[in-house]
Amino acid sequence: MGHQGGMTSGMTNRWLFNLKERHLQGERPGVFAVCSAHPVVLQTAMETASAADQFLLVEATANQVNQFGGYSGMTPEAFVGRLHHLARQTGLPIERVLIGADHLGPHLWRAVPMDEAMARTRDLLQQCVAAGFDKIHLDTGAPCASDPGPPLPLETAARRAAELCATAEEVARALRPHAPPFYVIGNETPPPGGGLEADNDVTVTDPGQLDQALDAFERAFGRLGLAEAWQRVLAVVVQPGVEFGDRQVAAFQPEAAAALSAAHARLPGIMTYEVHATDYQTPEALRRLIDGHFTILKAGPCLTFALRCTLYALAAIEAALPDMDAPSHLIEVMERVMLDHPAHWQSHLRGSREDMYDLRHYSLRDRIRYYWSFPDAQEAVVRLLDNLRRQIPDELLKAHLPGLFPMIQAQGLHGDPMGMVKLSVRQALDGYVEACWR
Repeated sequence: MGHQGGMTSGMTNRWLFNLKERHLQGERPGVFAVCSAHPVVLQTAMETASAADQFLLVEATANQVNQFGGYSGMTPEAFVGRLHHLARQTGLPIERVLIGADHLGPHLWRAVPMDEAMARTRDLLQQCVAAGFDKIHLDTGAPCASDPGPPLPLETAARRAAELCATAEEVARALRPHAPPFYVIGNETPPPGGGLEADNDVTVTDPGQLDQALDAFERAFGRLGLAEAWQRVLAVVVQPGVEFGDRQVAAFQPEAAAALSAAHARLPGIMTYEVHATDYQTPEALRRLIDGHFTILKAGPCLTFALRCTLYALAAIEAALPDMDAPSHLIEVMERVMLDHPAHWQSHLRGSREDMYDLRHYSLRDRIRYYWSFPDAQEAVVRLLDNLRRQIPDELLKAHLPGLFPMIQAQGLHGDPMGMVKLSVRQALDGYVEACWR
C-alpha cells in the first residue's frame, strides 16, 4: 500500500527536524503520540488535530500491530489503511498524519531465541517501512531466551538496533528513497503499558550513562555504514521520573530531572528526548515536561481508560432506565470476555484473588483495552449506544458523568452517547494539546 508519496513530506520533515533547534532557541514546541488502535480514540484525536490545524502522530506497538495481526487484528499495511480512512472521515489531511512504530524490537518475542526473535522483528520492520511508517522506535534493550541477561549489555542492545536500522534503510532505499524514516533509540525504555510497582521507585536517567549509551549506539551505527541514518535519529527514550501502575502514578518532579533537562542541549544532531508512560500526568506536569525539553510525549492507556470510564457510566445509566427491553449488560460481557481470554491480563495484573476483578476492569494499566475489538464486546457497545440514543434525564447524567455533565449540557449531547464517549477522550487529550500545541 505505502504512502502514495504523501505523509513524509518536506513540511513533515521540518516539523520533526526542528524540534530540538526550536528548544535551543527558547521556544517550547512539543509532540504527543497517540499510542492506540481503538477507532474512537483515533477518530477523536484526528478531529482534535483537524480543528486545531495540527499534525497528529499516531503510534502502534509491535503488540498492537504486526505481521500476524497483533491484538488489533491489523498488519502494518492494514493499520495505515485504517488511518487513511479515518483521516478522510474527519477531514484531517493525510499529510498531517504521521505514523510511528513503538517498541519495535525483540521484546514481543523475547521468549524465543535471539536469532528467531530478530528474524521476526526484521520481517515486521520491513512491513512497517514498506507501509510508509514515518518513525521507528528501535527497542532492543530486552533480552531474549538465548541471552544470559537481564540486563542486556549496552553494546549488544546498540548492535541489534543498528542491525535493525540497516534492514529499514535497505527497504527505504528500494521503496521510498526520498522519504526515509526517522528513528528513536534508547537503552532505558520502560515496558509497554505501565511498569510502576508498589514502592513508586522510578529512577531518573543519569546524563553520564546516557552519554555512554549514545556513544555506543553511534559506534554501532558507524560500523554498519549508517552515518546518514544516524542523522535521522530523532529522539532517545529517557526516564524523567514519570510512570504509572495499577493504582498509582509517579508524578513528574522537575527538580529531580534538572540535570537530564540540562543535558538536552548536548544531544547529537537533531536528537531530542522522548518520554513513555506519561499517562495520567496532570496538565501542569505535561507543560513542565515540555518546558524541560522532554519534547515527545507518549500517551495511550489513559485515553482508552477515559473511554472505558464513560462506557461503564453509560452502562449504569442504561441499567437505571425503567423501560429497557434488551440491555447490553456491557460490564458483564467484558468480564466474561476477559475470563475466557486471560492472556492479555493474567501475567500483568498483580493482586489478591479478591482484587483481580477490580484490576481487570479499573486498573490504570487498562488491560481491558485489549478486549474492545472482540466480537462480543463490540456487539455490547453497539447495543449500549443504540439503547441510549434518547433524551437521557439530567439527574442520571449528573450522577454518573459529573465531570462531563457541564460540557454535555453546553453541547446538547443528552441523546448522543457516542458524543459523550468522544468528549471523555478529548478531555483526556486536553493536557497534551495544551502542552504541545499552545
